[in-house]
Amino acid sequence: MAEKVFILGGEQTDFQRNWSKEGKTFMAMMREVVEDALQKTGMEYSEIKRLNETNRVAVFVGNFDAEQYANQGHLGAFLTEVHPAFNGVPGGRYEAACASGSVALDAASAHIRAGDYDLAVVVGIEVMKTVNSAIGGDFLGTAAYYEKEAKGIEFPFPKLFGKLADVILDRYKLKEEVFMDALAEISRINYDNAKRNPKSQTRTWFMNKEHACSRGGENNMSVGGRLCITDCSQVTDGAAVVFLASSSYAEEFAKKTGKKSSDFPQVKGWGHRVAPVTFAGKVAESEGNKFIVPWTRQAVDDAYKRAGMNVDQIDVFETHDCFTSSEYAAISAFGITEPGKEHEAIQNGIIDFKGKKPINPSGGLIGVGHPVGASGVRMMLDLYKQVTGTAGGYQVEGAKNGLMLNIGGSATTNMVFVVGK
Repeated sequence: MAEKVFILGGEQTDFQRNWSKEGKTFMAMMREVVEDALQKTGMEYSEIKRLNETNRVAVFVGNFDAEQYANQGHLGAFLTEVHPAFNGVPGGRYEAACASGSVALDAASAHIRAGDYDLAVVVGIEVMKTVNSAIGGDFLGTAAYYEKEAKGIEFPFPKLFGKLADVILDRYKLKEEVFMDALAEISRINYDNAKRNPKSQTRTWFMNKEHACSRGGENNMSVGGRLCITDCSQVTDGAAVVFLASSSYAEEFAKKTGKKSSDFPQVKGWGHRVAPVTFAGKVAESEGNKFIVPWTRQAVDDAYKRAGMNVDQIDVFETHDCFTSSEYAAISAFGITEPGKEHEAIQNGIIDFKGKKPINPSGGLIGVGHPVGASGVRMMLDLYKQVTGTAGGYQVEGAKNGLMLNIGGSATTNMVFVVGK
């Protein structure tokens, strides 16, 4: 029987920070977030060293593009620069565009389920403010099919997810004013939620529904078809860490820290599906399917089946709102509504902070920020907080089970996890 995977805790950096302006590199960020996570969780470097003596611990780093943003590869080895306790610990870097953090989580979980390790240190990290927005947009274009979808195109991803908005309107025959109002409401919810989160990038920003609805003006410029600035996630420097553990080590660690193993939530289910790389390929292959991105729905369905659960048992969601159109499509992928009816859940307050199925109480990628390689790890950390009742001002009352969706590219890599006690 496969090992269960427990989450012992973790930490994230303050996503509002600009590390380049502070004169600090990715290495300073990695050192700080690992040390903060150890302190927050009650883990010690001596424990890492002890576990390594019997090959019971490994490191998994999620990162998209440090080669371009920071002129550095091989990030899976850099925890040895954090502390000598990591010398000799197996480590690797995992990449899947914006789902890089989640493929690191997936690899870590698989090793624990297989009994290879008892503890996995999972780090998601990205520095993005080392370059201007135009260069950064070009770097991000490599998450698509660069030669076909991004080369020579200014800000390719807003345009790709603008096309998703176009397909949603066309396939479901929606009234444009209803759909655009729903996207504005998604933006409003995420910015409002982010104000409750002390680590969010936009917690001090002003944004309301009127601003989100005022499209095309100088204060909310178009960036990709129907999508404007308020529809976009943020360019962010940030990192997050979670510690995953086997059931035997969770029990061992609980005794050391004065807790019970039942205090720690589990990764109850997971799903991983890959769609055609190009957006045009996705649209063509999904023609006639009620889901525009059926691979996202498959990943969600796989996670539900592995967890032995369904949407009715999920209390809170963290989703990949790189753009409002991606969150819109996720609502039906989760099973909250049928495809084409997503606007109803938005209009009726179902996905709001105090709704029946709150999405992104953290603020999501739009509100918290989107350090690309770190977002998946940050999502799992937020689910950990929700189901342990430690989310503070953005705690969803009574949350017992949560689901996260992290996508890479134009919903090419789809990663889903269900977390609960």
